[in-house]
Amino acid sequence: MVEITLKELLENGVYFGHPSRQFDPRIKPFLYGRRQGIYIIDIERTAEKIREAASFLKSVVLEGKKVLFVGTKKQAQAAVQEIAEKCRMPYVNYRWIGGTLTNFNVIRQRIGRLDEIEALEASGRLSSYTKKEAGLILKEKEDLLRKFGGIRKLDTFPGALVIVDLRREANALKEAKKVGIPIVGIVDTNGNPELADYPIPANDDGQKSIWLVLSKLAEAISEVLVEAQIAEQVKQEVTDEQKMADSSGERKQSWGRRRK
Repeated sequence: MVEITLKELLENGVYFGHPSRQFDPRIKPFLYGRRQGIYIIDIERTAEKIREAASFLKSVVLEGKKVLFVGTKKQAQAAVQEIAEKCRMPYVNYRWIGGTLTNFNVIRQRIGRLDEIEALEASGRLSSYTKKEAGLILKEKEDLLRKFGGIRKLDTFPGALVIVDLRREANALKEAKKVGIPIVGIVDTNGNPELADYPIPANDDGQKSIWLVLSKLAEAISEVLVEAQIAEQVKQEVTDEQKMADSSGERKQSWGRRRK
């Protein structure tokens, strides 16, 4: 179970919503009230929804599926990359490329091109090109890394998307729904929580708020990965012990036959 306290949520400004002129009435069940023209999010509901989303993401990872983190707004880019990398999950933090989910094969081809360029560079064959040609190829590599670096190891559909700001990432949201991928979404007071399967009411503009929510979700994912790693180690140790026992048994039988 992910541990999250109301103190953490308060200290990181998770409760700050938008001014009353920027308001989606469907977020109302998650509001505490309004202060000086600013909507205040009910952080008890936030904590509850983080736990629900974390539990769901655990089940996704237990099935051997990936969780794709998406957040391209400036306030979210660093958090999305660092937190996703920490729990070994794919991410998009530069720009959502149309077809990332709905035209997955074409996207994989572009990632294949990135692999080709890196292989060309590693082999030293890039030096056989003119300076201008090599420069263009390296520029292409940089562009591909920005666009696809976070998803280059995503070879199948993810089991879930974690989206920062559903309004901003409308294209990612639309594609995920089209291919039937569940969505965990951080939703501010100007957003529609009904668009996410697991909405988390929270300030989606504050860096500290985004970091906190994403880190709690990543913590749940990491727990599963660590448990799986330990289970694999135990399994390997049991296998090794069995092999040693079998080998010892064979040696004893061999010695017994020699004595006869």
